[in-house]
Amino acid sequence: MSKFIKLLFVMVLVLFATSAFGDAKEVKKGIEAYNIGDYATCINMCMPDAEKGDPVAQFCVGRLYANGFGVDMDDAQALKWYGLSAEGGYAPAQFNLGVMHANGWGVPMNDVEAARLYRLSAEQGFLPAVNGLAYVNSRGIGIEKDVIEGFMWYEIGAQLGDLDAVVKRDALAEKMSAEDITAATAKATAWMETHPKETLHAGIE
Repeated sequence: MSKFIKLLFVMVLVLFATSAFGDAKEVKKGIEAYNIGDYATCINMCMPDAEKGDPVAQFCVGRLYANGFGVDMDDAQALKWYGLSAEGGYAPAQFNLGVMHANGWGVPMNDVEAARLYRLSAEQGFLPAVNGLAYVNSRGIGIEKDVIEGFMWYEIGAQLGDLDAVVKRDALAEKMSAEDITAATAKATAWMETHPKETLHAGIE
């Protein structure tokens, strides 16, 4: 799997996302503990809510196991908690789970499943997934190659303010016809019109 996807995964592992799911005081304390490297407190705060079904808490626990922070590194546990969080609709978990499938971490390598998970996350505007979906579309990894679709997702990333998406969009444009660029831009604009920015998980907070 490409360095692009692996580097995105590292970024998502280092930074911690929050959302409307994470309302419990314990989860917020767990996130604060994670951010200062107090992983023992993090798992103690997040695990009870993870077991109750909170997707942010589940993501929190999954990341601890994926990295071996405060616990033994355990891909099976990471997959379990990412999977539960992803089922709960949490975009960062959907993306991280996709990367695990793409790289064969704890599961057989499966680019098709990875692409499916990237799309679920990208549809919520989560930038690492938006760029990841653009990449696999433009190269035909786990999905039929479609440069128009790839450009569309890079353009969405660009409209959401991601400079890396701008660079990759422009590089892809050099290989496309003017007609295809126009069609892809129109698709991106239509998507943005039906997905207001305030409803999107457009970055890592």
